[in-house]
Amino acid sequence: MADDYRPLPPQLERNARSETDGRGAALKFRTIWLSDIHLGTRGCKAEILLDFLRHTESEYLYLVGDIVDGWHLKKRWYWPQTHNDVIQKFLRRARHGAKVFFVAGNHDEFARDFCGLYFGGILVADKIIHETVDGRRLLTMHGDQFDAVMGCAKWLAHLGDTAYDFALWLNTIFNFCRLKFGLPYWSLSAWLKHKVKNAVDHISAFEHFIAESARHHHADGVVCGHIHFAQMRKIGNILYCNDGDWVESCTTMVEDMDGKLSIIYWTKQRDELLNAAALEKVVA
Repeated sequence: MADDYRPLPPQLERNARSETDGRGAALKFRTIWLSDIHLGTRGCKAEILLDFLRHTESEYLYLVGDIVDGWHLKKRWYWPQTHNDVIQKFLRRARHGAKVFFVAGNHDEFARDFCGLYFGGILVADKIIHETVDGRRLLTMHGDQFDAVMGCAKWLAHLGDTAYDFALWLNTIFNFCRLKFGLPYWSLSAWLKHKVKNAVDHISAFEHFIAESARHHHADGVVCGHIHFAQMRKIGNILYCNDGDWVESCTTMVEDMDGKLSIIYWTKQRDELLNAAALEKVVA
């Protein structure tokens, strides 16, 4: 689970700011995958995501679905400035030469009508193959296509979405109380979800279905989102990767310049990664 979010020490924060003011970010990756941001909802951790984006850069950026929550925006408009700032960050990356791809999900399924088109330099797609620097082919898709609930009974999925909203609201109250007692952030909603047997069984079935899809696309692995559960593991000969979310765990998946893939839990690893980057810069 994610730890509490803490600012950098002043001297390292100054270093990080100077590196993002036109001279490159502190943390450089070849590829970044982000999904399930759910802009347009109160559960979105936009401030923490903005912090991540300020300190990172990449040649490729994949937005793997549920970036904007169209379901919620239809019911109730919620769009604070931080959510607009996130969109502007993505557009700015595209303008500055990064290859940015928006892979539509179920909450932003409206975008599937525009697959193959560019908006602000960002290509919209339903699925796409990413080739790592060491030649591995990774099918990148949101994953809702292989969710039996989404495929067979959308009304049931909407009902589940309402229950999930309640869990997120409860999570906010829970963590407000923890903060008052000086305790770190801990996702009650994620804990509840992964303790329910039906949810665990559903996640396992989802992972196997989507791994089989990668095999059919002659890919070496798959990167997806949708179930808000960051993980990397082998399913047979397929590398299954889920980049998590920015509602509960604040996670992303990255590829470094040598092709190594890893999952970053930003609220947990932020200080460690930035301290290492600042030290590397001093040594260099």
